[in-house]
Amino acid sequence: MNYSFLPAALLLAMPDAVSAADLKLATVFSDHMVLQRETSVPVWGWADPDELVTVIFAGQEKTAKAEADGLWKVVLDPLKTSQEPGTLTVKSSRPDRTVTIGDVLVGEVWLGSGQSNMAMAVSRALNLEKEKASANLPLIRMFKETSAAAKTPQADSKGRWEVCSPTTVGTFSATLFFFGREVQRELGIPVGLINSSVGGTPIESWIAETAQASSPPLQAALAEAAKADAGFDENAAKAAHAKALARWQVAAEQAKAAGQPPPRKPVDPLEQRQRKGSAGGLFNGKIAPLIPFAIRGAVWYQGEANSKTGKGILYQHQLPLLIRDWRERWGMEFPFAWVQLPNFERPESEWMEVREGMLKTLSLPKTGMAITLDIGDPKDIHPKNKQEVGRRLSLWALGEVYEQKVASTSGPLPTGHTVKGANIEITFRHTEGGLVAKGGELREFVISGTDEVWKPAAARIEGEKVIVSSPSVPQPVAVRYAWKPNPEASLFNGAGLPASPFRTDGQQ
Repeated sequence: MNYSFLPAALLLAMPDAVSAADLKLATVFSDHMVLQRETSVPVWGWADPDELVTVIFAGQEKTAKAEADGLWKVVLDPLKTSQEPGTLTVKSSRPDRTVTIGDVLVGEVWLGSGQSNMAMAVSRALNLEKEKASANLPLIRMFKETSAAAKTPQADSKGRWEVCSPTTVGTFSATLFFFGREVQRELGIPVGLINSSVGGTPIESWIAETAQASSPPLQAALAEAAKADAGFDENAAKAAHAKALARWQVAAEQAKAAGQPPPRKPVDPLEQRQRKGSAGGLFNGKIAPLIPFAIRGAVWYQGEANSKTGKGILYQHQLPLLIRDWRERWGMEFPFAWVQLPNFERPESEWMEVREGMLKTLSLPKTGMAITLDIGDPKDIHPKNKQEVGRRLSLWALGEVYEQKVASTSGPLPTGHTVKGANIEITFRHTEGGLVAKGGELREFVISGTDEVWKPAAARIEGEKVIVSSPSVPQPVAVRYAWKPNPEASLFNGAGLPASPFRTDGQQ
């Protein structure tokens, strides 16, 4: 990015002149970026109040006047796909004030967000050296949003766009990159990926506080969080952190002099509280500044931090609220998909309720879910096979969003059940290639009667149905499949995609 401005001597002779930094683009508009094709493209930044600003790109010129707070915005007409690097120029009505951005492509842009499994880099995924060797993919670019959480919505983001190469790919979000790579391979056009994620964070940090306050099921949890915040002594925390930083600085310098690695830098307790304990902190710091950047859609990998007992049951309200609120703020019903929590050994949790919340959220239009029940790691909450996670997300995007022919866009999803005598019949959709019992036998089905005592059940496939029964339950009323954190996935479709866990009882 280049800023051009008047010579320093001339600036000194003009008291009302401003520096080049006073004509500024939002940070997400920077070298190597990808703009979304075939839709209106907002471009915005800051200048002096009432200053006229003109944006020039791809044969278009759009002019706007800066508002009283300096904010200006233009909207480019829909752009055609372009693999040819372009230049986006911003000119001021004042002489010699120009900002230029180079190597701009036009294609598909996707936002990726969530917690550590979205943040997890390619360097931690399977087959790093192989992935690096095949990463000369200049049509794929990624913007890593690096802002901290905040108490109020922030105006600008932090980060930069990077071109995919063997040198850079190791730092890319693995889930987002492998998703984008599949999309780019199939469509053959530029793909821009925006990674805005933070490890260990609950979903309530990513939803605007005002949205949560308007949701009756979440108001009690919001009030509880506010009560906890009220007892937090911000001044004392600041003072303690300042002392900790001073001690760390001394220790870091001593370690450097001794040729040793420095100790870990103390975490800012205020920022930590905003991202882990306060409603909307990460929305304010890492999502709000990106709005209304033109995107095709979003993918989400989160939920682990909401699986604590008493919290998971709320996910069925939180995830749809996040989607609706983001869409409303963007002003468009963009496609949105997520990764259902994989198999993982986490007893005494509501891992299953989070999965169920994800399944229920498919009732929203233009949504999809990558089921990963068979590719988790029972002992590692960060499974390394992110290649398959990205591929399954891409099957949904390619099939549903881009209307390409794919084997299936999802694993089997239950559509209903019927009790017939001693049997329960469950019907499914996404049964392309037929329902399949992995290893020749269906496992992980249990049924119960009115006593709510669950018994292992025999299950068999008949067309698009699974018939479940148990001699111990002659009058069944409910069925569950894979209803535990670390089940053995046994029901698949012919495309090799596993079915979602589900239950027919206790659905609030």
